[in-house]
Amino acid sequence: MEYTHKKATSMGDKIAYALVKFFRFFADTFFQKRYGNRAIVLETVAAVPGMVGAALLHFRCLRKIRNDEGWIKKLLDEADNERIHLMTFINIAKPNWFERFIVFIAQALFVILYLVMYIVSSRVAHRFVGYLEEEAVVSYIHYLAEIDAGRIVNCAAPQIAKDYWKLPDNATLRDVVIVVCKDEENHRDVNHYLADQFAQGKNILKKLTPIK
Repeated sequence: MEYTHKKATSMGDKIAYALVKFFRFFADTFFQKRYGNRAIVLETVAAVPGMVGAALLHFRCLRKIRNDEGWIKKLLDEADNERIHLMTFINIAKPNWFERFIVFIAQALFVILYLVMYIVSSRVAHRFVGYLEEEAVVSYIHYLAEIDAGRIVNCAAPQIAKDYWKLPDNATLRDVVIVVCKDEENHRDVNHYLADQFAQGKNILKKLTPIK
């Protein structure tokens, strides 16, 4: 697992980074070292951007009659991957009714926030997700450290995680945290790449070749 940081250079990048740090402050304050519960809120938020981005790219392709070059599926796969993360940690942390309510509110508010953000600036939206995933990597690295130090019980991995990541029958929470963190590293890199493409004025949607 590796933490990397994309330096914020433009004003849009700085706004995206500040928003992520703002949300991180509340997560740190509310959950502190309850990393399983923190992961639940993190993943319910992280599952939103891929779905919203894919839907808006889909409509953009229809409107502009362009090929998506596989980005719609890539973003949908990202959303589905984050959904599995959420289901996994719900099985592990077993949130109470109040934490489930927080998850519901956080998701509802974030759908609106990210939808507006993506419409206003796809570049800033993807940069925001890139920074969000950076923080996710940090959280999972800390989560792993707590498990290794014996402060969090290294319980058995839930069946949904074993099935999804093809983990062995004796897989543990530690194994789950490692594969989830690797997923987040990939999402981080993909979203920073897309933000860079938009920043350079490149169109990720290609014109369709007329049939001759």
